[in-house]
Amino acid sequence: MNPQTLQLICFYAFGFVTVAAALSVITLKNTVHAVLALVLTFFSAACLWMLLDAEFLALALVVVYVGAVMVLFLFVVMMLDIDLEKMHEGFVRFLPVGVIVAVVMLLEMLGLIGVRAMHAHELGADPAALAGTSNTAWLGQALYTKFLLPFEVAALVLTVGLVAAVALTLRERRGARYESASRQVRVDPRDRVRIVKMDAVRPSPAAADEGTAGETKP
Repeated sequence: MNPQTLQLICFYAFGFVTVAAALSVITLKNTVHAVLALVLTFFSAACLWMLLDAEFLALALVVVYVGAVMVLFLFVVMMLDIDLEKMHEGFVRFLPVGVIVAVVMLLEMLGLIGVRAMHAHELGADPAALAGTSNTAWLGQALYTKFLLPFEVAALVLTVGLVAAVALTLRERRGARYESASRQVRVDPRDRVRIVKMDAVRPSPAAADEGTAGETKP
């Protein structure tokens, strides 16, 4: 079989699975099944990236989204107690609005694709192929040599965002209780626990008889 024909068949197969899995995400009644269908959607899209010789994007999609984000979504959905009946009521109620929005978005995307096709420019040769390396190797060399400064600036911006998110989360709120690690470390066990020694007291016969009578009373 011609390699181009085989690649075209694989493209249509992966594309069909991607579209079918994406439709299953919004049509399945079980939330866990919808999340698993989303995992299949991402994996099929990664296969399409592999056919386009974009190995880095395919691996990033599998490792980041399928391996981390979707696993987190799956655990969260399984732990939450979701009322499926109320969710389905809202889905049916807003279905006409969703269909109208989807049709408008599709028309806008088709118009944008048509405009871009009229002003399309021919792309040059693949730089990775010219360099004789893979897409991932070329991207790593370009990222850490030519685009090192923008890469470091993006990392700094993400770090600042992470610190800001932690600072906003840890701010003190009224009516909330917080734990102080420093106070817990400074705690002296002698101030927390007091041992009291008491002599053993034998109960009197009358008290023992009353207890036995209480146990046997119907």
